[in-house]
Amino acid sequence: MIEMTKAPKPRSPKAPKIVINADELAHIEALAEGAMQRNPALADRLFEEIGRARIVTPAKMPSDVVSVGSTVTYRDESTGLEKSVTLVYPEDADIARQRVSVMTPIGVALLGLAEGAAFYWDTRDNQRRMLSVIKVEQTQPSDTEQG
Repeated sequence: MIEMTKAPKPRSPKAPKIVINADELAHIEALAEGAMQRNPALADRLFEEIGRARIVTPAKMPSDVVSVGSTVTYRDESTGLEKSVTLVYPEDADIARQRVSVMTPIGVALLGLAEGAAFYWDTRDNQRRMLSVIKVEQTQPSDTEQG
């Protein structure tokens, strides 16, 4: 009999570090709770990300990290295509304006990543893609946004 040593997980290499703004945490957790019925896999993934995130005060939030309201440019390493999207709460999502909900697979994947981070993302048709964060820009909240 061959003794098996711990086999490495077939998942991505070590997941990139993530940072979440403490002011956004309660809202994000509430969204994940609400998604448990409709989309348990996505909710679990979001809770997993929250669990491994470093939670910081807004003053300590690095400007090169994706948070709700950030505009992020990322590259799909399999196609070389770059795309810029703004991460928003579900009620502000509008794909025509490149406003992506934090409650989508790509939104969950981007949340908390810093410039230069690379991550695996599984598309809706179960293709695994490697994406790299190229640039993160913080947008100032407008006066019309509710908090």
